Amino acid sequence: MERVSLLRSDATFPREGATARSGARVEALAKLPVFWGLEGKRVILAGGTEGACWKAELLAACGAEVHVYAPEDALCDAFADMLLRHAEDHARGAFVHHPQAWTAGIMSGAALAIADCEEEDEARAFYDAAIAAGVPVNVIDKPAFCQFQFGSIVNRSPVVVAISTDGAAPILAQAIRRRIETLLPQSIKGWSMLAQSLRDAVSARLHPGQERRAFWERFVDRAFTTVPTAQSAADLVAEADRLTAGRKDAQGGQAIGKVTLVGAGPGDAELLTLKAVRALQAADVILFDDLVSGDVLELARREAKRMLVGKRGGRTSCKQEDINAMMVTFARAGKTVVRLKSGDPMVFGRAGEEIACLEAHGIPVDVVPGITAASALASRLGVSLTHRDHTHAVRFITGHSRKGCLPIDVDWRACADPRTTTVFYMGGRTASAIAERLMAEGMAGDMPVVIASNISRAEERRWHGTVSTMHIGIAEIGYDNPVLIGVGRVFPKASIESHALPEETEFSIQRIAI
Repeated sequence: MERVSLLRSDATFPREGATARSGARVEALAKLPVFWGLEGKRVILAGGTEGACWKAELLAACGAEVHVYAPEDALCDAFADMLLRHAEDHARGAFVHHPQAWTAGIMSGAALAIADCEEEDEARAFYDAAIAAGVPVNVIDKPAFCQFQFGSIVNRSPVVVAISTDGAAPILAQAIRRRIETLLPQSIKGWSMLAQSLRDAVSARLHPGQERRAFWERFVDRAFTTVPTAQSAADLVAEADRLTAGRKDAQGGQAIGKVTLVGAGPGDAELLTLKAVRALQAADVILFDDLVSGDVLELARREAKRMLVGKRGGRTSCKQEDINAMMVTFARAGKTVVRLKSGDPMVFGRAGEEIACLEAHGIPVDVVPGITAASALASRLGVSLTHRDHTHAVRFITGHSRKGCLPIDVDWRACADPRTTTVFYMGGRTASAIAERLMAEGMAGDMPVVIASNISRAEERRWHGTVSTMHIGIAEIGYDNPVLIGVGRVFPKASIESHALPEETEFSIQRIAI
């Protein structure tokens, strides 16, 4: 691949790679998740309990030939009924019932060996026999005799999701499964089967890399929003043909990529939108701000090139024109670029400049909104920024100008209106000047104020007081981390304390009695 260079010789180069934020590409795994094909393979199952019955049904659903070793009187009613029903329905997989106890000689050539053993000695004997025969083994509810584990399953086959807690909390795995069940529509099954049938046709039409990825990204968008129809396959093939014929740069014939401006929210990865996660999973290159949390970056595609292009006041930072140049260069190279911004890209994120630059160069650009810091602060405090008993308007204002001082093109008289809720972004170093200006325009010194930093993160800190004591609050909170200042009647001390986090949490919260 051709080396990409910046357009400025004096540019501050971004730091690359996942290690800039989160260390290794893959964090430590308790167990390796593996999806193992069992179609037509022989599996040993010893025992006739309800637990064994469930494992037998699961194995048969995978197409395995399940050899059940259990005397007739050892089969529970559910197991006996399932064996009879399965024989009559000719369902997938097969059962062979051996009305006898298992022996070591049955292990040879088996794909798996599973048993439900009541006694410890029998469990050890079954485990040893399987190990001696080189057969992976699982003794139900006896972790010491298990080489593999069964997880909780979300079945939209051929889409299968398995969840494991390494045996530590099965009830938690079940709860996670229920949540995933609500996120995956039943129609995913139909779309995944359609994908299987179309893969060869798509591969024959589209080149590997960006072209194919663009097709499958659009496919995924449909899969999560519509139900497949009889016409879907033909429509998708036609779309692949359009991608083959189009998406060419008029100057060089190179396939053009695209840029998506994605809002990373205030820091908590759970506040990302589903569309933001999908964009991160589809990215070839991620240009991320200094304020983007490591938890958010963990959701990105592992193969994506990650480049830190943060801009922080008073620190060495990338210039905006250099960031613009990188986006254009990568997109012209056919890459799918995500410009990952803290909060919402359209709120003090300089998104307008970036969109204008990309459009001027003919680069397709999309925007995925994020939760802005003011909304996150309101939710953390449990207050409404537009509570009708206290305010009739809300304002978001930058706390500093391009020169780092108090902005002069702000209607400070309107900001001092007691019926307005005002939230100042990036106002840490100008907090005292903001307070002085508000009071000079007639705001009462006892107007409630909240100052917060690192909102929604583990290191979140808050201070509450009044406009006249704002200088005390900013001295306590400090300037090193992102600071938000909320001013207005919706932020009384009583309201803040009633919605504060419990004392036993790990969050560091500063409270000063006024």
